[in-house]
Amino acid sequence: MIMIKPTFLSAGNTVALAATGRKVSAAQMQKAIDVLSSWGLNVLQTPHLFSEGHSYMAGSDETRLRDFQHMLDDKNVRAIFCARGGYGTTRILDRLDFTTFLENPKWIVGFSDVTALHLKLLQLQVESIHGTMPILFPSVGVEPSIESLKKVLFGEDFTMQATFHQANRLGQATGPILGGNLSLLADALGTSCDPDTEGKILVIEEIDEYKYRLDRMLTHLRRAGKLDRLAGLVIGQMTDIKDPEPPFGEEVAGMVLDKIAGTQYPVAFNFPIGHENPNLAWRHGSLMSLDVNPTGSMLQPATGLLREAYIIGPGSKK
Repeated sequence: MIMIKPTFLSAGNTVALAATGRKVSAAQMQKAIDVLSSWGLNVLQTPHLFSEGHSYMAGSDETRLRDFQHMLDDKNVRAIFCARGGYGTTRILDRLDFTTFLENPKWIVGFSDVTALHLKLLQLQVESIHGTMPILFPSVGVEPSIESLKKVLFGEDFTMQATFHQANRLGQATGPILGGNLSLLADALGTSCDPDTEGKILVIEEIDEYKYRLDRMLTHLRRAGKLDRLAGLVIGQMTDIKDPEPPFGEEVAGMVLDKIAGTQYPVAFNFPIGHENPNLAWRHGSLMSLDVNPTGSMLQPATGLLREAYIIGPGSKK
């Protein structure tokens, strides 16, 4: 697979804040504007970023679609930061026109509901950035998340590490990395964003779900064959996973291992990716290496000839 890698940022570049889903306020965005400006970036806001045109989302579908399309098409904008997650991205996703974007690729940044956009960009063979979003810039303990995002945006490779987990499956793997929020991955199956997971390192994280629902989504991925031929599996933060009444009686690690029984690829739990801090940034669609060993696990950009063969595409900059 030849991936398009947008050009990394540098001081003086223009970036944009856009809302593809849930609404935000000016006060909620101010910290992100201040931080991005301190990096030497010029920050644009979409015209209807703070729209009150919908009770939950940042304006109507038409408004959000028009705002995001304008940023995709603006050749002066070098990155688009999705303001927050929640819900709403899939309602506009299939109506976006990426023709101009593919002629002038730029970084799309976000996670959670933005997983849908990452999967769409993967189909278009364009890397994007899974990382923290403007709504979370004021949150406690966010500094490592923001710092990792800056490093990725400005082209500085770094290593993500996770502590040892007893359910880890040891081994090494190299492959394109994809994934994000489990709900959005399951939601993508059978759509224009249905991911090809064969030979890939798959990342999953989730928040605020009942255990039986989590198990149902994992079962859905297994039944669809998405867990059969992975290069590796990374389990991020499973935040506020609740037990129903009566209790489901299974733990998250057990659910995961049950769904991948019979496979041999390495599996790493406890990765700092998801709805808690730190939520470390990574390039969705890039080639990465996973090492799961008796002391912990590590994810880092792949090196050598294999990496060069993979990342060089239109719009790439080494």
